[in-house]
Amino acid sequence: MIRQLLQFASKSSVKRAGWRRAARFGAAGAGLLLAGAGAGWAGVALWRRLGMRRQDVRGQVVLITGSSRGLGLALAREFARLGARLVICGRGEESLQAAREELEQGGAEVLAIRCDVTDREQVRRMVAEANGRFGRIDILVTNAGVIQVGPVASQTMKDFQEALDVIFWGAVYPTLTVLPQMVERRRGRIAHIASIGGKVAVPHMLPYDCAKFAVVAFSEGLRAELAKDGVKVTTVVPGLMRTGSHLNATFKGDYRAEYAWFSLGATMPMLSMDARRAARKIAAAVRAGRAEIILTPHAKLLAAFHGLFPGLTAGALGALNRCLPTGTAAERHPGSESRPLEGKSVVTRLGPKAAVRFKQV
Repeated sequence: MIRQLLQFASKSSVKRAGWRRAARFGAAGAGLLLAGAGAGWAGVALWRRLGMRRQDVRGQVVLITGSSRGLGLALAREFARLGARLVICGRGEESLQAAREELEQGGAEVLAIRCDVTDREQVRRMVAEANGRFGRIDILVTNAGVIQVGPVASQTMKDFQEALDVIFWGAVYPTLTVLPQMVERRRGRIAHIASIGGKVAVPHMLPYDCAKFAVVAFSEGLRAELAKDGVKVTTVVPGLMRTGSHLNATFKGDYRAEYAWFSLGATMPMLSMDARRAARKIAAAVRAGRAEIILTPHAKLLAAFHGLFPGLTAGALGALNRCLPTGTAAERHPGSESRPLEGKSVVTRLGPKAAVRFKQV
């Protein structure tokens, strides 16, 4: 009996020693794996930083659509700061010239062209004029957009058509017009400003969602096809940003209530990103030739969660939709007509400041 106990204890000791060695090896392996992952991430970060340094845009010609206000204007300011020559465009003559004067006062060389990007002929003339002035276009950023907010019961075919015309065709027309010269030079950068709404369909913004989904598909497919031609395409996926654009969005149904929830998300400091910071990140991504950049942690988390759990995401958005206003009135109201909270609430006080800074008012 004693001999058996000693044998059992001996075997147990061997097993424990084996387990300890396995644990040590496992811990060492895990440590090496984590170290390797950390080195990999550090390498990617270093590569990106080095790549950004190599891409000097001084003297390059950057065409930005929808650049007389909002994010487009923020991007124009950023590229001007980096020493690029600018082609800006918009539909409003007064706001366009105001943007041009501001950029020129900062030392930038600017060509301002009035253009409706839903009109292919106007886009062709704009690109021809830019080529006549500067000789080429090195970087194209398609940014023009519209936002319609309201339940699907209040949306009409016209709303869907307008969203696709401005957002989708407003990206396709400039891209296909500029593309031949980039392919011929085997060099160029194209950035399409999409949205988290182009990754996850947000309730009460269906026309916008559909158009942004189309932009994401166009941008991603284009990058794959142009890789052999030396042209790099970046898909930009902003989350909520403080650009003041909620004042120029249109609201339907219970429009005051729709404006209240939308403006809250577009102005809260912990939920939305400052447009100047967004412009810096976008310009850096374009310079580095990145495939995609998703702005704001919330947008990254939502996109990742949706990719892993589409059913749960749909369920959560369905629950959110039950909390949103109801209404079927199809009449449009600009955000500037109904501002019940702005200027009074502490959490939305940054909205009016952003609207002034980015010339939304």
